[in-house]
Amino acid sequence: MRREQRGEVSIDNKGNIQTGWCEERRSGGDRRRQGRIHLRFMLFGGRRVRGRRYEDRQRMMYFDRYQPSHFSIIVLILLFSVMDALLTLYVVHHGAVELNPIMDFYLGVGPYTFLFVKYGLTSAGVIILLLLKNVYMQTIRVHAGILLYFVLAAFLVVFSWQIYLIRKVIA
Repeated sequence: MRREQRGEVSIDNKGNIQTGWCEERRSGGDRRRQGRIHLRFMLFGGRRVRGRRYEDRQRMMYFDRYQPSHFSIIVLILLFSVMDALLTLYVVHHGAVELNPIMDFYLGVGPYTFLFVKYGLTSAGVIILLLLKNVYMQTIRVHAGILLYFVLAAFLVVFSWQIYLIRKVIA
């Protein structure tokens, strides 16, 4: 146990150093070493938004709160995912072919299964990216949170392509 020495210094009966001003009572343990996600912080909110120290930013940490921009990006990704699924159903109904073999399988099972799997896979991927948003990926030299913007851009491209296909089918 470390003790801060300010003011008068004295030794008590047990041999402990006592100071005139205050005695430091730190436990010595580092609370930042915990990498677990606590359910109570996810339900009731917490205080951490990002790592404050350089060491915190160099390792994987989970945070209690997320920035509003991340929330809006996730909502847009999920919205474009649902729109992509609905437009895919429309285009396939008018004679197009699904090129993704996994989604083509679920499309063959049924439209509701297709929608559920498409939304579920997109949601799971977005949640994983959100939880790992502060992980620095050495191979591509970016934080994982930047990938949310790339996913949104990819959905915008797919959405634009499907609008082009619909105009081509209708015309």
